[in-house]
Amino acid sequence: MTATRSPRWQTRLLLALALLLTLAGCAPGAAPGPTATAERVPVTLAMGFIPNVQFTPLYVAFSRGYFAAEGIDLTFDYGWDTDLLKLLAAGERQFVIGSGDQVALARGNGLPVRYVLNWYRRFPVCVVALASSDIEQPSDLAGRTVGTPVLEGASYIGWRAFAGAVGLAPDQVNLQVIGYTQAASLTEKRVDAAICYAMNEPVQLRESGQDVRLFYLDQYANLPSNGLITNEQTIKDHPELVRSMARAFLHGLRDTIADPDAAFAVTKQMVPEVGGSNERLQRAVLAECIRFWQGEPLGQSDPTSWQAVVDLLRQAKLLNTAVDPETLYTNQFVSEQ
Repeated sequence: MTATRSPRWQTRLLLALALLLTLAGCAPGAAPGPTATAERVPVTLAMGFIPNVQFTPLYVAFSRGYFAAEGIDLTFDYGWDTDLLKLLAAGERQFVIGSGDQVALARGNGLPVRYVLNWYRRFPVCVVALASSDIEQPSDLAGRTVGTPVLEGASYIGWRAFAGAVGLAPDQVNLQVIGYTQAASLTEKRVDAAICYAMNEPVQLRESGQDVRLFYLDQYANLPSNGLITNEQTIKDHPELVRSMARAFLHGLRDTIADPDAAFAVTKQMVPEVGGSNERLQRAVLAECIRFWQGEPLGQSDPTSWQAVVDLLRQAKLLNTAVDPETLYTNQFVSEQ
């Protein structure tokens, strides 16, 4: 990384403002856009997923030149790497999109990573049942089979928080690992309910004509969800870069919330697969995402949510060391945005 605290950062910003170009197509893995120059700092953002409409605010910020205006030459790094925070801590990645529980677990393992921008203001995990079932309230899940993709990660953490909040003991529910087959498992009656991301399977089910009943985790517990994460060394050595990343990100997020149609058009340019026969579903996904992103002040973490996730992870015996919640996040890079 070449960013410094010298006055040349301002020079780079002015030069970048003068050099903005329009978006010119995209190939998975390395997102093209405003032409890279020697005056921009190369930054890689690890997404932890495939190109997807759920990244629309980042695509908007990229294609409209907000990152370039900050002197940043951004590359999107897609993939399913499960060790992104280890790579981030080792300095092999600069920024990562991830969730609050991941940060807490990483810090518990001694990894110097920190959450610097809150993206999802609501934790998007929910429990889904078909409306035709007799599951009408959380207590009706007792004695039922509930499908979970895996016994780890945000879905599982969300389930543990939900079950604890509504008073469901582990032995009251048959929790069954079903992989990422929640929609099919529900419609084929292999499970009575499933743990899902609100903008994924529930939207798919509705678009296919199924009526569903949802229990949203955030109605019962307040946990930090997805956001922008970096490492302590970057915060120490290049705070201007962190602030610039946050500023560009939030600019794209505000644009997306304000004009979803224009934002979706940007995503179609960068991820053509969301168009055509998929467009109706993908627009519905984006609309659901926005419900989880909106709210003021954008970007800022709620301290109580970080205490809650530490308490939950300790209670679930997933976090075996003492972790100070205040070391997991900072609002310093978004408080003046």
